[in-house]
Amino acid sequence: MHRSPLDAVHRGLGAKMVPFGGWEMPLEYTGTLAEHMACRRSAVAFDVSHLGTVRLASVDAYDVLQRTLTNDLDKIEPGRAQYTHLLDGSGSVLDDIIVWWHPGGDVFDVMPNASNTDRVIAALGGDDITATRAVIAVQGPAARDLVAGVFPEAAAVGRFRVDRCRWREHDCVVAGTGYTGEPGIEIAVPADGATSLWEAVTGAGVQPAGLGARDTLRLEAGLPLHGQELGPGITPLQAGLGWVVAFDKPAFVGREALLAERTAGPSRRLRGIVTEGRRPPRTGCDVYRNGELVGTVTSGNFSPVLEQGIALALLSPDAEIGDPVEVDVRGSRLPGAVASTPFVSR
Repeated sequence: MHRSPLDAVHRGLGAKMVPFGGWEMPLEYTGTLAEHMACRRSAVAFDVSHLGTVRLASVDAYDVLQRTLTNDLDKIEPGRAQYTHLLDGSGSVLDDIIVWWHPGGDVFDVMPNASNTDRVIAALGGDDITATRAVIAVQGPAARDLVAGVFPEAAAVGRFRVDRCRWREHDCVVAGTGYTGEPGIEIAVPADGATSLWEAVTGAGVQPAGLGARDTLRLEAGLPLHGQELGPGITPLQAGLGWVVAFDKPAFVGREALLAERTAGPSRRLRGIVTEGRRPPRTGCDVYRNGELVGTVTSGNFSPVLEQGIALALLSPDAEIGDPVEVDVRGSRLPGAVASTPFVSR
């Protein structure tokens, strides 16, 4: 089991630690609901060091990424970040990835999900530098203002921008990215500088938050999670992420399969569902419309902002926004409706 460079800090704060993707990470400190609302109202800090970092720093790095991943780097430039997918030959999403393109050159940090680093290296090559750094995500409407008091260079990095910044004697990479639907930044800091940066950020008024709140925040924002909304048998087109696929590129892994699916039309589509009352749908629950099984919940939870159940579900392609549905939760039918996402927007 891997541990973050901030492991001792989390334990000192009394965090509830849980296994996640081969790592032991904080689930919550004071409670998921309070941490969730702190992110929506002010700012929180997540330790996301469990995410991988695969660095490609060769003259052919751009070409490798272009011919393998779905999105098109020609849409951006050095100093920018891009969301993209790694597919298999059938078009299934092996991983969804953020690429950080360093300013001024041919260096790319590819950020896979926790358990997929080896898979990404097998597809792209590069060096696994995960163990050399921590990644601290500061998210929320006050994130940049609070970080500006202790690390102004990092706070100045704009949305989906990437820059190199120096924290004391430590060279960091900062991106204007996140996974909450709120503005913020993610800071990759060398492992021996992680504690001092975490303490400075939280000392400036940013509340620590665990993976429990990160999950409820991303669900309210309608953001997919690999292993639930994305994974074996699920394509970008089924997940409503066709914008991540640059069909005009001459090649990427899975291109032919996706072209065929685009022509035929996806057999199912990812949709939002809101349910009545506070009882939440859960992953794996069946979804019915007019008594007919039309899909399955991929993620479900209680929305702290809406104060009702919400879910993402793979549904029949004819399911439309507003359609009444019922979600089977342990044998009882929970009434709801198909809804647009994000469920909560700024």
